[in-house]
Amino acid sequence: MKKYIIALFLGFSAMLQAQNTLSGKLTDTQNQPIPGVSVYLPELHKGTTTDTQGKYSFKNLPNGNFRIAFTYVGFKTVNQLVEKLTKETVLNIQMEEAVMEIDEVIVSTPFNKMQSQNVMKVEHESIKNLQQKGTSTLIEGLATIPGVSQISTGTSIGKPVIRGLSGNRVLVYSQGVRLENQQFGGEHGLGLNDAGVESVEVIKGPASLLYGSDAMGGVLYFNPEKFADANTFKANFNQKYFSNTLGSNASVGVKTSTENWKFLARGSYNTHSDYKIGNGERVTNTRYNEADFKTGIGYNNTKFSTVFRYNYNKLDLAIPEEGIAEQTYSKNPEFPRQGVFNHLLSLNNVVYFGTSKLDVDLGYISNNRKEFEDSNEASLNMMLNTLNYNAKYHLPKFGKVETIVGIQGMHQTNKNSGEEYLIPDATTNDFGVFGTANYEWNSNVIQAGLRFDNRNLKSLAHEAEEHHHEEEHDDHDHDHEHHGGDFEALNRSFNSVNASLGYKTNIAKAVVLRANVASGFRAPNLAELTSNGVHHGTNRFEKGNANLKNEQNLQTDLNLEYQNSHFEFFINGFYNHINNYIYAEPTTEVIDDNVVFNYVQDNAKLYGGEVGLHIHPHPLDWLHFETSFETVTGKKDNGEYLPLIPANSWNNTIRTEFNIKKWLTEGFATFNVSSTFNQNNVSGYETSSKDYTLINIGLGGTVNLGRLAFDVNINANNLLDKQYIAHLSRLKTDGIPNIGRNIVLGLNFNL
Repeated sequence: MKKYIIALFLGFSAMLQAQNTLSGKLTDTQNQPIPGVSVYLPELHKGTTTDTQGKYSFKNLPNGNFRIAFTYVGFKTVNQLVEKLTKETVLNIQMEEAVMEIDEVIVSTPFNKMQSQNVMKVEHESIKNLQQKGTSTLIEGLATIPGVSQISTGTSIGKPVIRGLSGNRVLVYSQGVRLENQQFGGEHGLGLNDAGVESVEVIKGPASLLYGSDAMGGVLYFNPEKFADANTFKANFNQKYFSNTLGSNASVGVKTSTENWKFLARGSYNTHSDYKIGNGERVTNTRYNEADFKTGIGYNNTKFSTVFRYNYNKLDLAIPEEGIAEQTYSKNPEFPRQGVFNHLLSLNNVVYFGTSKLDVDLGYISNNRKEFEDSNEASLNMMLNTLNYNAKYHLPKFGKVETIVGIQGMHQTNKNSGEEYLIPDATTNDFGVFGTANYEWNSNVIQAGLRFDNRNLKSLAHEAEEHHHEEEHDDHDHDHEHHGGDFEALNRSFNSVNASLGYKTNIAKAVVLRANVASGFRAPNLAELTSNGVHHGTNRFEKGNANLKNEQNLQTDLNLEYQNSHFEFFINGFYNHINNYIYAEPTTEVIDDNVVFNYVQDNAKLYGGEVGLHIHPHPLDWLHFETSFETVTGKKDNGEYLPLIPANSWNNTIRTEFNIKKWLTEGFATFNVSSTFNQNNVSGYETSSKDYTLINIGLGGTVNLGRLAFDVNINANNLLDKQYIAHLSRLKTDGIPNIGRNIVLGLNFNL
C-alpha cells in the first residue's frame, strides 16, 4: 500500500508544468495599502498575507477557474472568481470599510459563495469565537449558535439538536467526509474534538440534495484547520483550565508550507473529574479523558490539488448511574464506562480542466464502541467501518449559470464481538446521483436541484447465547432474565427522490430576502428496524419494526435580513412537515423491570424560527450589543407533542473591544445573560421543565511582552452558581442538575 501511495505522489509531481502566478495589491477607498489582509484559495487550501505595501502573490496555480477570498477585520470580505488564469495574472482589489462581522465563504453549500451571496441561510462560527466563550466541549460551544441545542449526559456526552431534530436526522461532516459513529444511541456523543478545527457551518433544514439520507434535519459541517501560509512555518500551544471539573484541555500543533507542499499536525489531551452542581456536590462518575491527533499533507500544481488528512480520537468516559454518591476528584472513569475509538481518513482531490473541474472526496471511518458494565471485558463491542465517496463535476459556466452534477455513496459494515448486541451485524450500501444549478443576475440568485438515492440494508440473524443456554437446560425449572439480543435476518431497500428550490434577492440596498423549499429523507436505522432487548443507555427494552418506511419531509424557510454600518436585524422562520416520523412509544408491557418501547410511525410537523439584532452604535465603535430569541414546536398529526424539543430561549450579549497601549491588543470583555423558558409542551412520557437564567462573563485579548506575545481569556460561566436542569439533559429523570459555576482560564502561544 505504501508503494502505491509513494508512486501516486511521484506521478503527481511529474505533472508539474509551467508556473501560473497571481499577484496584486489591496487598497482601501483612499487608495492606501492594507497590510495583513488574509488572502485564501479555499479549493487549493492555500493562503498568504499581504505585506506592508498591501501586496500578495501566488505561484504554481492551476489553469482553471477558482475562487479567491480577501478578509480583514474592519473591511468587507471580497470573494471573487478568477477565470482564465494566465501565466502572470494581476488582480488588484479595493476593500470597503465595515464594522460588522467578517462575511465568510461558505464551504458546505455548492458554488462556495459568501454568506451574503448564498441562497441558503447558513450559520458560520469560528472555533476561536466558540472557545472564547469558555465552553469545555465542542458540542457545548455549538449549543450557543441560534437554532442549535444539545442532548447532554453530564458534561462528557452531547448530541447536536437542530430545530428539534437530532440523532440520525442531523448529519455531521468532518474533513469533507460524512462522519458515521452509531448516532442512533442517546448516549452516543458527537465524537469530535475542537483541536485542529477551523470553523463550523450549520445548515438548518433539509440538505438531502447535497448529502443524501439523514440530512433531513440539517448538517454540521466542520472545516479543518488551515495549512500555514506559503513559505512559512508556525507552531502553536494552548492550555485551558476549568475550575468546576478541575479539568485541563491542552493542545500543541505545527504546520509549514511551500508553494506546492503543505503539512500540519496537532495533538491534544483533555481530562476532567466529576462536575459540580450549584450546591457544591459532585455528580458521581461524570469524569472523562480524551486524546486526539490530527495531521494533514497537501500538494498542488497547475493541474490539480490534493489533500490527505487523518484524525484519531480516543474517548474514555464514565456513565453516571448513582447520581450524587461518592465525592472524589478522581479523573479515572469507574464502571459503567465507555471506550470509543475513532479513525478518520480523508482524501480530497480537485482536477482542473480549463473552464471545468472535478472534485472527488474519499473517506474511511473506523468507529469502535465498547461499553463496560462491571469489568474490563467489554460487554458491548461494536465495530463500524465506513467507506464514503463523493464526486462532483463543475461544468463550464454557461453565461450566468453555474452547474454541478455528481454521485455520492457509502459502503458500511457493522460487526459485534461482545456478549451484548444492541443491533445485529449488518451491511449498508448507499448510492445517490444529483444535479444543481445556480443562476445569478443583478442582485437576484435562484438555485435549484434534483437528486435520487437508494439505500440497501442487509442484517444477519442472531440468537443470544443465553437462549442457547436455556434450550440446553429446558428440563430444569429455572427462571431466566430476558435481555434480548435475538435478531431475524433483514434485507430492505429504500429509495427517495428529493428536490430543492431557493431564491435570494435584495429588496433594498440593505435588505436581503431568502426563500427556500426543500425536501429530505431518512431511511430507518438499524436500531429502529431490528432492536430487541434492553438498551442500558436508555434503561428500556426496545423492540424494532422491520416494516418501517422512509421518513420524508418538506420544509419551507424564509429569511429576512437588514444590515447597515451600525445595525443588523434578522428573522428566520420555518415549517417542516415530516411523513412517517419514527419514534419509540412506551407500552404497558414490562420485561425484567424495563418498560417495553416499540418503534412506530406517524406524521409530524415542526415550526418556529429565530429572530435577533446586533447594534454597533456610532461613534461607540468599541461597543456591541447582540440579542436573539429562538423557538421550535413539534407535534404529531394527532396533536400530541414530540419528545426532545428544546425550550424557547433568549440570549443577550454586550461586548466591548479595546486596546491598552501596545501591551494588550484585540482586547474584549463580554457580559451574557442566557434565559431558557419553561417547557410544558412535552410528549406523553416526558415531564415539563422549569425556566432558568444563566449569567456568563468573559475577558481576554493578546498580551505583548517584548518579543513574547500570547492570547489569554478568562471566563466565568454560570457566574451565580445557579442550580438548574436543562430540558434535554438525559440526567433530568434522576433529578440531577447541570453544571454549576465554572471559571475557565485559557492561554494560547503562537511560536
